[in-house]
Amino acid sequence: MKNSRWLVIPLIIVAFSALQLRAQAPAGPAKTQAPAADAAQAAKAPATAPAQSAEQAELSKLTTKNQLADQELKSRLQEFNNEKELLRAKYELEMQQQKYKMAALEAELGRLTTENKLSTEKKPEDIKLLQAQLEKISLENRLSDEKRKAELSAMETEYQKLASENKKLSELSRKQLAAQNDELQKLGLENKLSDETNKKTIAQLTQRLALLKADNDLKNEQLREQILADTREKSAIEIEMKRMDLAERKLKMEKLAMDSRMDKLRSDLELRGKKDEWKKESNTEPTYLEKPFSNKKLVISDRRITLNGAIYTGVADYVTERIHYYNNISTQPIFIVIDRSPGGSVMEGYRILKAMQASKAPVHVVVKSYAASMAAAITTLADKSYVYPNAIVLHHQMSTMNWGNMTQLKEQLELAKEWEKRLAVPVAQKMGVTLEDMRKKMYEKNSDGDWEEFGDKAVEYKWATYVVDEIEETGFVKNPDAQRETERSRARFELEEKVDGNGKRFVSLPRLEPFDFYYIYNPDQYYR
Repeated sequence: MKNSRWLVIPLIIVAFSALQLRAQAPAGPAKTQAPAADAAQAAKAPATAPAQSAEQAELSKLTTKNQLADQELKSRLQEFNNEKELLRAKYELEMQQQKYKMAALEAELGRLTTENKLSTEKKPEDIKLLQAQLEKISLENRLSDEKRKAELSAMETEYQKLASENKKLSELSRKQLAAQNDELQKLGLENKLSDETNKKTIAQLTQRLALLKADNDLKNEQLREQILADTREKSAIEIEMKRMDLAERKLKMEKLAMDSRMDKLRSDLELRGKKDEWKKESNTEPTYLEKPFSNKKLVISDRRITLNGAIYTGVADYVTERIHYYNNISTQPIFIVIDRSPGGSVMEGYRILKAMQASKAPVHVVVKSYAASMAAAITTLADKSYVYPNAIVLHHQMSTMNWGNMTQLKEQLELAKEWEKRLAVPVAQKMGVTLEDMRKKMYEKNSDGDWEEFGDKAVEYKWATYVVDEIEETGFVKNPDAQRETERSRARFELEEKVDGNGKRFVSLPRLEPFDFYYIYNPDQYYR
């Protein structure tokens, strides 16, 4: 095994050397062909340059292939060299291991040789020892035989002694047996007497036992009847319990059926309610546009605030709170929509104007029917306002109802003039005229000084910014017939209409706060 392994390793080395020579053999011609081809190409180049272009390309292609093959052979040769080195290292490792094994075998052989020599030297002594042990055992056997003979003689003597004693015991047994026979006869007579007595006792006991058995049978019959009665009662109770259980189950089933019907009814009611809720809404999203006005069409989202009727205490809170709320959501446009408003409190209107000016989101005012007095001032002073062509915008001088002494009336007049300056002057400036010119024009249009214009004309006077032909209200996503929270909250600003002694309808305006005035269009004294 060791010699065969030594023969395999040189064969592997020779094989790899042959492979290396084969790998190197094609590389030489490939390398020599390229310079020869280059030389031939260089010799032919001056004569036929155009005709050699194809040959040069083919030569370059062959040169590239030759170089690639050369590189591939070099890489394979390198791999073979690496494998040869690996095999040489493995061969050296195996040779070293074989040397270690041979050294171990030689050591084992020396140990066994030494043990064999020692064993050979010890054999005569072992034979002598065995002979001595054999003689000892033979002597012990002879002593054991003598001992057995002595024991056998003693046993025979003991046997004879036991036989003599046995004879004596036999005589004694016979005598005792005769005495026992006499005693047995005596006991037999006594037993006969005892049997007669026992028969009489047994007869008496049998008679008592029969009586007890009859009594016991009677009691057993009574007990059986009692058990049967208890069983019948128990069965009746069980039947009744089963009937009650069946009735209870029927009630449960009826209750489950009732609950199921109730659940179905509730489900139907909920579905009907949801359908009603679904019908109450358009289920579309409002449209939010940064530029809501285009081509005379205005698109209004749900960021709208309704301003209708007289403006009095509380209306400013309603409007400004919603402006602030919408500003806190986003900066999309906010719309104040006026259907009909005759105006009202200058303080409330001024608060609305200031909230519009402070709003981060643009506030657009839309007039659909008419806006007069304070509502007209809000429309005109808005950054952007829109009016239908037939809507009416009305400006006039501020009027008020005062009482008091002359000094108080004078003070109230001065305060009214100051309010007019703060509200009417900005309107005149937006029109591009003075306050006096604006007053003159009011009385030129109407002897009462109520200057009213339709929407398209109001835009020419800059009372509004744009005339709108179409308004798309995308914020109405709920059914208007359904009462909404905003409408309930708005209801507190509605005034109660009454009829006076002359049959004329009127409403009573709320009491003004100190320093406040009504800037309201009221030609027929409807507002009192």
